[in-house]
Amino acid sequence: MILAIVGAGTIGLSWTTLMLAEGHTVRVTDPRPDLEQAVRDAVREFAPTVPGFLGDVEELLSRLEIVGSVEQAVDGVHAVQENGPERLEFKQDLFATIEKAAPADALILSSTSGLTPSSMSEKMANPGRLVVGHPFNPPHLLPLVELVGADEAEIGRAKEFYHSLGKVAVVVHKEIRGHVANRLQRVLFEECVNLVEQGVVSIPELDDIVTNSIGVRWATVGPFLAFHLGGGPGGLRHMMAHLMPYIPDDVQARLADQVETVYPLADNTKRAELRDRQQLEIISLKGRDDDVR
Repeated sequence: MILAIVGAGTIGLSWTTLMLAEGHTVRVTDPRPDLEQAVRDAVREFAPTVPGFLGDVEELLSRLEIVGSVEQAVDGVHAVQENGPERLEFKQDLFATIEKAAPADALILSSTSGLTPSSMSEKMANPGRLVVGHPFNPPHLLPLVELVGADEAEIGRAKEFYHSLGKVAVVVHKEIRGHVANRLQRVLFEECVNLVEQGVVSIPELDDIVTNSIGVRWATVGPFLAFHLGGGPGGLRHMMAHLMPYIPDDVQARLADQVETVYPLADNTKRAELRDRQQLEIISLKGRDDDVR
């Protein structure tokens, strides 16, 4: 496939590297004066950390195209990944331009971390074509892409596209500023700041606490499954009833019903065994790299 990268900041350079590593021709545009050198340097730096990549970096660069305009970049491409400044009016004009210049069946995707697709697509003739494909930085390394959009068919196409790049694409069902991962990260970091400012712990002590507890746990099972497994035979329902009285009873019941549907209690022993094996592997890796700090 021929793919377009519009905007070659940190995110755009990372996307470029991943797409090249997955075998595609990538056309990049950005007004920065050092564009070609910046892209080539980034690909050489990032390619060795693309999961599973064992190829020749110079071969990747042979499929890189640097062009001088958005119209040139998106002409004849299969997908466009936009990574421009987080300015609404700028993005509205940009997506109107992309829609006119790109093929009618090209995916139009945005890496925006905070803006909504409905606001960015206001100047497009077909707003449903725009799908947010927000990566967790850096996209060449971390798997998550959050998908937000109005057209289910376009979201489905985007999901298939990102899966082909080796990404874990998760649909966010309602527009919300900051999407999901960044909102979770923000809440946790705010409490980290509070604890340090209150003198409860120092910065390195707090980092040690997170990386040796919930960091390991959530890397393997995530918050809901973690509490579901931690609740023993009663799962999340038992955990909430005994330790989370601040959650209203009706909300507890709804959450427990949902969790038991997607994670049946009968399978929790196997899930716990898998969690433990994965946690042991992470702890082992951390132990070998303890001298980094």
